[in-house]
Amino acid sequence: MSSSRIMTEGSEAKCIISFTLPLLAGNLLQQTYNFVDTMIVGKYLGDDSLAAVGATGSITYLFYTLCIGLSIGAGVLISQYFGAGRPDKVRAAVVNSAVITLIFAIAATIPSVLFARQILTFLGVKANLLGRAATYMQIACAGTICVAAYNWINSVMRALGDSKTPLIFLIVSTILNVILDLLFVISFKMGVGGAAFATVLAQGISAASCIIYCFKTNADIRPKEGELKIDPKLIQKCVTTGIPIAAQNGLISLSMVALQSVTNRFDENIMTAYTATMRIEQLVHQPYFSMSAAVTAFTGQNIGAGKQERAVKGYRASMKIGAVFAAVMFILFAFFGRNVIGIFVNGSRTKEIGALALIITGSCYIPLGAIHITRGFLNGAGDTGYSLVNGITEVVCRILFSLVLTRIPFISWRGIWITTAITWAITGAVSILRYKSGKWKLKAVK
Repeated sequence: MSSSRIMTEGSEAKCIISFTLPLLAGNLLQQTYNFVDTMIVGKYLGDDSLAAVGATGSITYLFYTLCIGLSIGAGVLISQYFGAGRPDKVRAAVVNSAVITLIFAIAATIPSVLFARQILTFLGVKANLLGRAATYMQIACAGTICVAAYNWINSVMRALGDSKTPLIFLIVSTILNVILDLLFVISFKMGVGGAAFATVLAQGISAASCIIYCFKTNADIRPKEGELKIDPKLIQKCVTTGIPIAAQNGLISLSMVALQSVTNRFDENIMTAYTATMRIEQLVHQPYFSMSAAVTAFTGQNIGAGKQERAVKGYRASMKIGAVFAAVMFILFAFFGRNVIGIFVNGSRTKEIGALALIITGSCYIPLGAIHITRGFLNGAGDTGYSLVNGITEVVCRILFSLVLTRIPFISWRGIWITTAITWAITGAVSILRYKSGKWKLKAVK
């Protein structure tokens, strides 16, 4: 029985919220991969090992994100075809986007595994951390195809209005990841490599099982006889729609790599605090990521169905929800930031640094929400070209402000997190200006 759902009727806010909640649950579960790694590595292997793992985070995500961006682009096509009532085009887009995702996953894996040590050396990772960081990065990047496959099937199902099916498989995978983490790191004493291998294995199982189940049970994506073929024109559409998103994600990742490089110049207390706050901020991002994905699918289906005003109403409702969440999180970190940081680290100095960092970045959670929600709307409308502008803005801001602010004596290491807050504020403003320009009205995928 098909689990697809049309989102072109009913209350906009209710539709988006009901679609967002399973996505949020799934994203939070997926983040437990990172949290489990962080907690087990930090508590059982020590702060040095945690710093080594943290030093790989931005560069590893860079390789992941190119594949993820292409998957999102394919989802835009699929959602608009689905909303327009073109099942043949839906199935063709599924087949051809799978091919592109596989090719890019392999292309991203090879350099990241072969040149991990050289890349980390270039980024300034300290000699005493380099060996462990390289091991973690090589194993994690070897699993890029698992990450790409899971995000691809997620994107396909979201485009069809189904945010629940992938969640079921992710729950099982998350439990497995926890068990494997404990087994490899504590029982088998495999060090940081064990934590990376546990995550890759769990994600691979989740991706494979979800893909098999979805194709067996959902006729909307299962190719009919003669449809399992490559369509050059559709490949081109998948690439031209997805490349700007992939480029945006890649540029944002590069900006994070640059910020990580600046962070690596400071002592290990700063590096460890940065790793911990990055993990916490990943959690904060999840409702925004989820709502952005929901808005993309909602907008895509409604634009495909010719219901532009309904798409706009959904965007406005999402912006209000995002602002409320931002205010709640800032209050939480303002009063309990030290306790939250203490979940991941032991040192008193590290907790002090991390607590202040959460207040600094928390002050700009509203523009952070605006970035994600507006990006989701523009992508769903087919205005994926703006994603490149968005990525360039973040690169310029993170590199410029981090290099300047961290060299001002009375700001110093605080400039790492001030840079993040300023980047969100500027990028959020640029995103809203793009929406208000109305250029997205001319960008619907035909």
